[in-house]
Amino acid sequence: MSSEKASNVGFFEKQFKLKEHNTDVKTEILAGITTFMTMAYILAVNPGMLSETGMDLGGVFTATALSSAIACLMMAFMANYPFALAPGMGLNAFFTYAVVFGMGHTWQFALTAVFIEGIIFILLSFFNVREAIFNSIPMNLKKAVSVGIGLFIALIGFVNAGIVIAEGGTIVSLGDLTSGAPLLALIGLVITGVLLAKKVKGALFFGIIATTIIGIPMGVSYPVNGDFLGIFSAPPSLSEVALKFEWGNIFTFDMLIVVFTFLFVDVFDTVGTLIGVSSKAGMLDKDGQLPKVKQALLADAVGTVAGACLGTSTVTTYVESAAGVAEGGRTGLTALTTGIMFALALVLSPLFGMIPGAATAPALILVGLFMMSPIKEIDLDDFTEAIPAFLTIVMMPFAYSIAEGIVFGMVSYVILKVLAGKSKDVSPIMYVLAVLFVAKTIFM
Repeated sequence: MSSEKASNVGFFEKQFKLKEHNTDVKTEILAGITTFMTMAYILAVNPGMLSETGMDLGGVFTATALSSAIACLMMAFMANYPFALAPGMGLNAFFTYAVVFGMGHTWQFALTAVFIEGIIFILLSFFNVREAIFNSIPMNLKKAVSVGIGLFIALIGFVNAGIVIAEGGTIVSLGDLTSGAPLLALIGLVITGVLLAKKVKGALFFGIIATTIIGIPMGVSYPVNGDFLGIFSAPPSLSEVALKFEWGNIFTFDMLIVVFTFLFVDVFDTVGTLIGVSSKAGMLDKDGQLPKVKQALLADAVGTVAGACLGTSTVTTYVESAAGVAEGGRTGLTALTTGIMFALALVLSPLFGMIPGAATAPALILVGLFMMSPIKEIDLDDFTEAIPAFLTIVMMPFAYSIAEGIVFGMVSYVILKVLAGKSKDVSPIMYVLAVLFVAKTIFM
């Protein structure tokens, strides 16, 4: 090993404590790239959605990539966890369709709400409020969250590939499996499954690459500009979207409602993702707590503030981080690698545009399988434990929301425990959260 290479390995070991986490540089980098590939769709989806409000598409693209890179680096160096962050799906939809189109506000108003939410998040992190919420959730529900996220992320994969669609008067239906994207995804599912069965290191990563290549002659994989040689592009300017806040309406009732909604969804999406992914990775201690959860939550909050300043909707921890964890990622080097990939996307967007949703779908579907294992440890004999766990699991994919799954689980847990005479099992924070959840449902 050359002295320079040894020096680099030494830096990574000192910074991320790789041996302590039973991992190495190669595994972590591969995991980070895999995570990026499964969530890179946000680079196209987020600008497309926010541009409907009148925001500059190119500016939002740059803001999306930069805010994701910053948040991932914060997670890497502050918390040393393999969790990746980017502007959240669902939160960007609320930004566009509820705040701007539904309530009739400007996108500058919505961006201001995201900024305020981020500041509140930082304060909540410093005062350990989010940490207290994380630690108050019972162990059975934490295990259920992991399983629910597994089903949710698998559903995302099926939808991204067009294998599952909404059609014909049914809630969901089977897509045309003989057409391009669904067929490619099924091929990729077989390839990745065989690689996993043969215990190939980096099976998900190599499955994505192989599926993308197979998709080229099928007409599914191709650069966004149609030019296989023109892989470089200058990043669009942020001038039209950065720091475009609207301070005149910050003390209105509408602003209060919007900020609270952003806050609510972001808190429980993030907490749910951290619980689910860290549970699967074996990072929770014997009491079901994540040792550096405060730093992880703070990285999420700082990412949201940075994203708002740059010109994008709320940044949050991604369930797709589970793909990197499944590849063996256990430290912040995984998150650092994902962040670097987002930074590279600023100048290599046509290259990353080659990877279709059908190529990353098999990885997401199989990660769903990996996330299912905690179901074996859930107490299914005590119905005050089993029913809330079940509702948590099924409502995540059915409501298409991690946050709503947690709401159903926590409220039912409190109600059943109290009515069954087991109120001593419920922590004070759980009572407070249950009341807040019910009040939100009734009044909002």
